[in-house]
Amino acid sequence: MAEALTEFAKTEFPQVQEARPRVAVLVPCFNEEAAVATVIADFRKALPAAAVYVYDNNSTDRTASVARDAGAVVRSERRQGKGHVVRRMFADVDADIYVLVDGDATYDAASIPKMIEMLASECLDMVVGLRVDQAQAAWRPGHRTGNWLLTGFLASMFGKAFQDILSGYRVFSRRFVKSFPVLSDGFEIETELSVHALELALPTAEIETPYYARPEGSVSKLNTWRDGFRILGTILKLYRSEKPLRFFTLIGIFLALVSIGLAIPVFVTYIEQGVVPRLPTAVLSMGMMILAVLSLASGLVLDTVTRGRREMKLLAYLAQAPVEKT
Repeated sequence: MAEALTEFAKTEFPQVQEARPRVAVLVPCFNEEAAVATVIADFRKALPAAAVYVYDNNSTDRTASVARDAGAVVRSERRQGKGHVVRRMFADVDADIYVLVDGDATYDAASIPKMIEMLASECLDMVVGLRVDQAQAAWRPGHRTGNWLLTGFLASMFGKAFQDILSGYRVFSRRFVKSFPVLSDGFEIETELSVHALELALPTAEIETPYYARPEGSVSKLNTWRDGFRILGTILKLYRSEKPLRFFTLIGIFLALVSIGLAIPVFVTYIEQGVVPRLPTAVLSMGMMILAVLSLASGLVLDTVTRGRREMKLLAYLAQAPVEKT
């Protein structure tokens, strides 16, 4: 009956078109004068109905004016760092499907219809562009090695779901964007996005996309060592906050083992001679065991708090309508 009514409506009212999901392309930029116009043109060609938003992050070149001339909606974020920009974009822009892409013209705009189709047809919340480099200069060896190490480290802590956690090319559902509390400041935002999806067990996927070298005049702002250690620190902080019982249990086990190791010689001496000649060692051992117990207790309490936070995130997630299946 419903199908018959649908066909009747299409026949009698051809002017009524099926509502299409609103797509927003979000482009965070810092000194991307040489590449941003190309990015805007490519995505306007790939997604003619989408709105392209460029958020300028205190650029000292003509990024904002070039983006505006290319037809994008240009806004600014004064706090420096990609994490701050993404937080502002997710809060300001209203859409059904969000495309997040860097403004350096290294990602393939022609892949975006396929990514959006996968998101909608499989009712996913995030599709990550798995980078396949098309030139040796596209992905420096240090960045490639760091990405491999950090991806493996994240998988060992939160479970293996992604092969490229640092990809800046992603498609999100409205549910994901409006339930994601951005806490990162800089390039560690991609790690936080991945952990958010893993912790809430959200449906996600990866799809291979070409990855190109930057155009002439465009310079990478990523520092291999500095940002690599920041991302590693972010993974550890997220592990502490999202899995506190495991984190503090490991600390407690370490302290308990050290305490036992210190106590064994003292205990043996007491059994043999009936005295405790190394009193400071005995006190240190007892103190470390107390700390081990406190660490375990802290983990138990924080685990309950984390469970409550996770439930609130899920409620915020469920409050948003899902992407309509195509």
